[in-house]
Amino acid sequence: MTLPQKPIVNLGIFVADAAFRAPRMPRMGETILGNGFHLGPGGKGSNQAVASAMAGGRSHLITRLGDDDFAAMARDIWARAGVQPEVTVDGESFTGAAMIFLEAETGNNAIIVTPGAASRITPADVEARRALIESAAIFITQLEQPIPAAQRGLEIARAAGVTTILNPAPAAPLPDAMLALCDYITPNESEAEALTGLPVTTIDEAKTAAAALLAKGVGAVVITLGGQGALYHDRNQTLHCPALSAGKVIDTTGAGDAFNGGFAVALSEGMPIARALRFATATAGISVTRQGTAGAMPTRAEIEAML
Repeated sequence: MTLPQKPIVNLGIFVADAAFRAPRMPRMGETILGNGFHLGPGGKGSNQAVASAMAGGRSHLITRLGDDDFAAMARDIWARAGVQPEVTVDGESFTGAAMIFLEAETGNNAIIVTPGAASRITPADVEARRALIESAAIFITQLEQPIPAAQRGLEIARAAGVTTILNPAPAAPLPDAMLALCDYITPNESEAEALTGLPVTTIDEAKTAAAALLAKGVGAVVITLGGQGALYHDRNQTLHCPALSAGKVIDTTGAGDAFNGGFAVALSEGMPIARALRFATATAGISVTRQGTAGAMPTRAEIEAML
């Protein structure tokens, strides 16, 4: 396989994930005993960049880090995965961290993210990488760093004819002008509901919510539906890609990031949309069989074998 000539440029954050596995969440003021702990690399932007690199893409990540041990963790995972870091070191802040609760029986999760230095990413940080963004096949961002920075990145990419992907996570209200910069938007059920005010519990409801996002100016909508797979909807067609199982579900924390990273690679290689969805779904399906987020991303060979 030859690597695509143009890179995938991701604007996002790195955090160190501290994951605690327990039978249930403690109530306020209560202490319970857990049955597992894992400290590893996370953050949506970093996870997606790692997923893209592992899946065969030329992956760059624009972000901010502190000057500390968690920053060293970030650089280590990027080096191992093949991500090219585009980092501003911010010695006045700290590298971000996340507290992840994992429900032992189901692998479902609840998360608190503190972005640290990455909460100080500005449009100027993005402007400084304008040439890189303009040279990209794909520009992808999320909402863990400040929204003005994400919007500036989408504006630069759109003006240069670069394909844009917005993963609107965590959910936040967005202006229609920003949505109109998105060739693809990739919410999960709760994020699609937050953006549209419509319930998203079934495939039909997902299609209705996707139509509402198209009406706001988005080019195409991909709603990830967990165990129900993913729904794609644009002005010409609707496709449903069922979930692909690679084994017992261990940890769903990075599934959406795996999907987005795989989807970006598929689009950068010019795959038809139905194949791109299957490629992304396979990437996610393998990732949930492993503990952690960035460390759970599959290789290109594993994805191809599953497909």
